[in-house]
Amino acid sequence: MSKMMAGGPLTLKDLIYFLLWLGILYITWTFMHTADGYLRLTPEALGKYFPVKWFLLMHITAGGGALVLGPFQFSKRLLQNKKLHRVIGYLYLLAILASSICAVVLAATTAYAINWAYAFSLQVWVSVWITTTFVAWWLAVRGLYKQHKDWMIRSYLVTLAFVVSGLALKMPVVQRLGDFADIGPTFFWLGWSLPLYAYELIKGMKPR
Repeated sequence: MSKMMAGGPLTLKDLIYFLLWLGILYITWTFMHTADGYLRLTPEALGKYFPVKWFLLMHITAGGGALVLGPFQFSKRLLQNKKLHRVIGYLYLLAILASSICAVVLAATTAYAINWAYAFSLQVWVSVWITTTFVAWWLAVRGLYKQHKDWMIRSYLVTLAFVVSGLALKMPVVQRLGDFADIGPTFFWLGWSLPLYAYELIKGMKPR
């Protein structure tokens, strides 16, 4: 790595940041590993997803890419290399574009096999995902980089919500609360709205 990319000697903050990224990478791998059965591409393995199997696989793959790429957008070390930052940013944007388009298809089709509340929660979720990411890109194009960073954080919080909610719903203590059809929509709402609310609270309390 060049001096420009390295930005000087590594610090404790760099190490902590790297460990956090490894944690996100592990969570992403764990979440995506639960979908290994879908790779058989058989009606038995895919169930209700079989008619839209390619949308499902693209949604999972591109979404995983967005999860892994997202943290690099906030590294001050990498921000020093504007060209690299821009490349990673566009890859993140394309990953979300691909995954969100597939999510729209899934939310409008197979989600209704669970119930209306589940489908609606996904539709609102993906709308927030697309909106926060588009606003972040639009602000970057206009050169409003401070606001761009704020909206990138919002975009990534919504991106993280997909795995956070998914893993939470697999916890025994959560599963004892009821069937997936009953508790799933609630956790999908909480997965993105609560982190965004917390971020706005923290941001609002900081001195300007």
